[in-house]
Amino acid sequence: MLNVAVLISGTGSNLRALLEAADDPSFPARVVVVGADREADGLAHADDFGIPSFTVPYTRYATREQWGAELDAQLRVWNPELIVLSGLMRLLPQTLVDAWAPRIINTHPAYLPEFPGAHGVRDALAAGAEQTGASVIIVDNGVDAGPIIAQERVPVLPDDDEHTLHERIKPVERRLLIDVVRRVATGELDLTAQP
Repeated sequence: MLNVAVLISGTGSNLRALLEAADDPSFPARVVVVGADREADGLAHADDFGIPSFTVPYTRYATREQWGAELDAQLRVWNPELIVLSGLMRLLPQTLVDAWAPRIINTHPAYLPEFPGAHGVRDALAAGAEQTGASVIIVDNGVDAGPIIAQERVPVLPDDDEHTLHERIKPVERRLLIDVVRRVATGELDLTAQP
């Protein structure tokens, strides 16, 4: 059984989908803790499933490195084999990434390397893209620049706005995330073997 920690900043819709998948006894991974960088609404999902949670508020620390050190300390209590960034809207400091690499993965609502950064959906629309997508990557010290381990295209419809397009990307993102976690848990996907 693969032990997973999930880090969030917002509503945690991807977290909810992963918790529902892991609630099936046949799923080969379990979420052992949920962490957040603020008082996030998504922490309620952890409560719903009886999963412990913690908060390391970014604003309480003078530097990103100090925040990262406390986040690292909280994660080490649970010793996860995989860390999932699920809407965590903070760049992790290099020391934290280096300590856990390559066992940190992230979802992104675009077909990377297209439209990296915090506004992937908005940027796809602004560029007039006819298609975008969803990706799951291994986190490195760049912005959405790590090795891509799963992705799928999503068409941009003529009447799409940021909300409608994002709502069509989310189910794809969730499905990819659950599949990646399953493949890591079964050994089908070896994160250490990725370029």
